[in-house]
Amino acid sequence: MDAAFDPRPLFLRSLGQLEKLLTSLAPAHLEKPTPCQEYNLRMLLSHTIGAIHRIAYIGEGGRGMDLPAQVGEVADTDWTGAAARVRARATAAWAEDAKLDREVEVPWGLATGRIALSGYVMETVTHSWDIAQVIAPEAELDEELALAALGIAQQVLPADRRGPEVPFGAVQPVPADADAYTRLAGWLGRSL
Repeated sequence: MDAAFDPRPLFLRSLGQLEKLLTSLAPAHLEKPTPCQEYNLRMLLSHTIGAIHRIAYIGEGGRGMDLPAQVGEVADTDWTGAAARVRARATAAWAEDAKLDREVEVPWGLATGRIALSGYVMETVTHSWDIAQVIAPEAELDEELALAALGIAQQVLPADRRGPEVPFGAVQPVPADADAYTRLAGWLGRSL
């Protein structure tokens, strides 16, 4: 990863996309299955918002494993509010440029803030696609975000390094003309 790469603009765009997507959420969607097979939508939203709280906490100086990647109770009608609140927290936590080059502790080990935040770009963009498949499959998601997340995923998660300790399945085949989100989903092991 380029030592001068600043993932914050992509991260903030991914948070904005998630927040916008959640405006289409209806309580009836919450118990539906998602492409992320271990989660129904409520559980996936809890995980996604929780993961963003985790990277905000890391930006505030905390250790990644101190905070679970899930949130507690959120009212069925407040997921957009939960996304807005965590976006504000994460924006403030990563505002200082020097944090990008500090070593931080993330669930997968030690990394610079730049690399850690890049991992959460991948996470947020991927789960936004998962969420969209349930609540708004017709939604036009930001293709540039998917391309950036795919590039990050291909750097940090090579196809040959999958196994029981890695929370991603084997790369799945996708059509040659697949859009960036479909390629990202396939790279991360989603069955399409």
